[in-house]
Amino acid sequence: MTAPPHPRAARFATFMFFGLNGFAMGMWVVHIPSIERATGISHSTLGALLLVLGGAAFTGMQVAGPLVDRLGHRRLVPAAGILLGLAVCGPGFADSWWTLGLSLIFFGFGNGAIDVGMNSHAVVVERAYPRPIMAAFHAMWSIGGAIAAVIGAATLGAGVATGVTLTGTGLLCVLLSVLSARFLMEPSDAPAAGASDAAEPVVTRRPPRRMVWLLGLLALALMLSEGVANDWAALHMEKVLGTSASTAALAYGAFAVAMTTGRFLTDRVAAWAGPTAIVRYGATLAAVGLTTAAAAPWVPVSLVGWALFGLGLSGGVPQLFTAAGNLDTRASGALMARVVGLGYVGLLAGPAVIGGLTRWMPLNVTFAVPVVLCVVAAVFAGVLNPKPEPAEQPVG
Repeated sequence: MTAPPHPRAARFATFMFFGLNGFAMGMWVVHIPSIERATGISHSTLGALLLVLGGAAFTGMQVAGPLVDRLGHRRLVPAAGILLGLAVCGPGFADSWWTLGLSLIFFGFGNGAIDVGMNSHAVVVERAYPRPIMAAFHAMWSIGGAIAAVIGAATLGAGVATGVTLTGTGLLCVLLSVLSARFLMEPSDAPAAGASDAAEPVVTRRPPRRMVWLLGLLALALMLSEGVANDWAALHMEKVLGTSASTAALAYGAFAVAMTTGRFLTDRVAAWAGPTAIVRYGATLAAVGLTTAAAAPWVPVSLVGWALFGLGLSGGVPQLFTAAGNLDTRASGALMARVVGLGYVGLLAGPAVIGGLTRWMPLNVTFAVPVVLCVVAAVFAGVLNPKPEPAEQPVG
């Protein structure tokens, strides 16, 4: 009988998958302008195709959730990584709107599948540890994206063809997915890994749908806020404060660096303060930070606000994903798919909501929407620490 993987090896493999996912997505984002030129499509057509990408990712999440519970992490997660690796090559060779759209359907599906699979596996690995480790995995996703930005900029500057660069990215994803597969853990392996006292007990009753929806809506609120920063931070600095494009880029840089740093620090804080405090005080800090960024008349103060916004948002989503995966260890993947899927909807919807509101009000005023959502998340953070159900009273 094969011995279960060691938790440290499984943890390293999980870091690998999170980093690969961030790297693949980052390489796609860096090459969007060159792909748009190669296919000859307009900005509006690109926007529609990005919605196709998002819809395919959401579908991939909903399909992968039940499959990971049925097939196990050792099969589903590497398969999703291989699919992502093969699919990321496609956009580099697209020469029309329909070939790009077809490529993005496969790419989005693979991205959604690995997103749910690796988060579900991260919950299993965390059960084998005596302390929280989920936020660091999400930080690794950000590191992968940052590495992709540097490498992508270098290859574009050197004139390397987009198809060649994305093919190399895909081969790397396939190779590392295959090599990492043997180190992945299944739920039954976690207690045997040596930290069973830290593992969540297997839930024997069906988790309430209300709890799943609450976690999903909190993820939607926080990830919608994150999406606003991704797409509008630099534009706010340039259009509202009148800075140059290079200075405006510092706004997103401050947000991204603070978020990545916060995710590396969150696990230790969560071990001391608990997940409810991370979500409650983090969302409160995010609301204060974005309000500061939106209202500040000076660039340095606005940059501080964007940094506080990123720091506040950094730890909340990993806590929500962990809570979803532990609601029922027998259906962890399916539950993760619902919560991750709702969060992903928020990530996509945030920029669009702000863009629509700018028709009627100034850009910095539209930021009231994510500020309110952060306040709502802070108010309802107690869902992560539900009150125990009262014991049944004896009859008679």
